Amino acid sequence: MTEISCDLEDGGCYCLLSDVMELLGKKYVMDLVCIVAMHGRARFGEIESHLPGASTSTLSTRLDELEAAGLVRREQYDEIPPRVEYELTPEGAELGERLEPVLEWVREYDGSSG
Repeated sequence: MTEISCDLEDGGCYCLLSDVMELLGKKYVMDLVCIVAMHGRARFGEIESHLPGASTSTLSTRLDELEAAGLVRREQYDEIPPRVEYELTPEGAELGERLEPVLEWVREYDGSSG
C-alpha cells in the first residue's frame, strides 16, 4: 500500500475525511444524527417512525456503527418490555450542529425547485 503524504500547511489535505465520509455516506446515518439531535434522547421506535422506509435491521446496524464511532450513546434499561434510548455524545452533537447549515440549504433548495 502506498503511503499518502499530505501538506497540512495549505489546509488542502482531505485524507482524514475518508473514514468519516465512509460512515456518513452510509444510508440513513446523517438522518439518524439529525433525528437524535432533534429529540435529545430518542427511543428506537421514535427514530424508526421518522424513517418509515428503512428496515429495523438497517437502522439498528447504523446506530451500532454510530455508537462504535463515538457519536451516539446507547442506554438500555432493564424493564419489561425492554427500553433502549439513544443520545448524541458531545462529538455527535457537534456533528449535528455542523449539519444544520446543510439542512438549511436543503430546505431552501427544496423550496426553490417547485
